[in-house]
Amino acid sequence: MAHDLMTFPRLPLGHWPTPLDDCPRLAGALGLHRVLVKRDDVSGLGVGGNKLRKLEFLLGAAVADGVRQVITFGALQTNHGRQTAAACARLGLRCDLVLTRDVPRSGEAYERSGNMALHRVFGANIHLRADEHEVAQTVRELTAEAAQQGRPVATIPVGGSNATGVLGYVAATAELLDQLGTAGITPDRVVVPVGSAGTAAGVALGLDGHPARLDAACVSRTATESRANITRLATEAAELLGAPAPALRTLHVDDRAVGPGYGIPTPQVWEALTLFARTEGITLDPVYTGKAAAYLAAAARSGEIGADETVVFLHTGGLPGLFAYVPELTAEFGV
Repeated sequence: MAHDLMTFPRLPLGHWPTPLDDCPRLAGALGLHRVLVKRDDVSGLGVGGNKLRKLEFLLGAAVADGVRQVITFGALQTNHGRQTAAACARLGLRCDLVLTRDVPRSGEAYERSGNMALHRVFGANIHLRADEHEVAQTVRELTAEAAQQGRPVATIPVGGSNATGVLGYVAATAELLDQLGTAGITPDRVVVPVGSAGTAAGVALGLDGHPARLDAACVSRTATESRANITRLATEAAELLGAPAPALRTLHVDDRAVGPGYGIPTPQVWEALTLFARTEGITLDPVYTGKAAAYLAAAARSGEIGADETVVFLHTGGLPGLFAYVPELTAEFGV
């Protein structure tokens, strides 16, 4: 399947392979045999993160089609928007981010710092809209304007999560399995955050037929909704590759760490963030990896993850978003 990826347009945007860190202090704190962290947070361009792998294929296809402007979507603190803006800057493309207030937060930190600041640093045009109706209207206006000016446009979905974007994490999973094989390590399970589901779908497809269990930890939707999205995207990507629909027999989806909703961290998220930081010096974010780590900690301490297991935790990045939560940081750490 990795060989089949060679037939798709792809642009080099990240630093690959990303490190696979053995984390013995974290494993000890969780009571597990071994924990490894796949460091897609240090993937290079635009402060790094998982979306770069998707964008290599998404923007590869766009540039091959002659596109000169990219429109994409998200919440104010979208990691995908920040990485898309950075990639467009490198490629000389115009980038428009159509953003909505999907998270019930306000204030200087959330509205101006973190990813919101970096969107502007990387030169994106930011369009803040109230709802999906306004989003659709803005896209029509931007598309019409581009057509009048003779500028071909590509529209990328939230999180870069479509069949083409999923290919990025099919490639990433092949990379991970190669690293594990070289090190002589057989993982018992892989833990990954699931939001828009493209990353989890790529890992699920890449692991299909492998004995390792895939634990997809929800950060926004229910387990039922997330499983349906993962299955749909993995199946669509398999079809794109000319491969059979994946069986996904080892996929487990869990929504215990979602809490009140997307972008709203729980006390368990801050505990998990502190655990990773103070055992291994690894920084999580409170939206994605913090919730996946909260799931990991809860499942390890309850015995659901066996003490003899080797676990790979996929770190999808999101560091800039941490600074959007200054009030919580102050309350938790006296920052």
